[in-house]
Amino acid sequence: MDDLQKIAENSLPFAELLGIKVTEASRDRVIAEMTVREDLCTRPAVLHGGAAMALADSLGGIATFLNLPEGAGTTTIESKTNFLGHAPAGTTVIAECTPIHRGRRTMVWQTRISTREGRLVALVTQTQLVL
Repeated sequence: MDDLQKIAENSLPFAELLGIKVTEASRDRVIAEMTVREDLCTRPAVLHGGAAMALADSLGGIATFLNLPEGAGTTTIESKTNFLGHAPAGTTVIAECTPIHRGRRTMVWQTRISTREGRLVALVTQTQLVL
């Protein structure tokens, strides 16, 4: 797992700030955990939507990076989030990012963010541009 975490931290320092822990990473799926800290919450003390979106965006960037040709880069050009539940402070959310489309110019990823108990918190679809 150390190599996976280094991918996340080296490619996305913001992921380290959020406390994102990559637990699985391949060309077909990226899974990570994030503890819902007080400083990532809104009021009442539940995961802020922006923090959930940042988690998904981080995973989409990692997933795209793992699918890029040598020397290419990526950037997010579109992201849509449906908020479906909440995650209270102190809980851990699990995010799973899988491909919808992997093209030469764009890649589209879907990230499901759930509590450990399996309750869906958010569903994010994002498009990454291949640079």
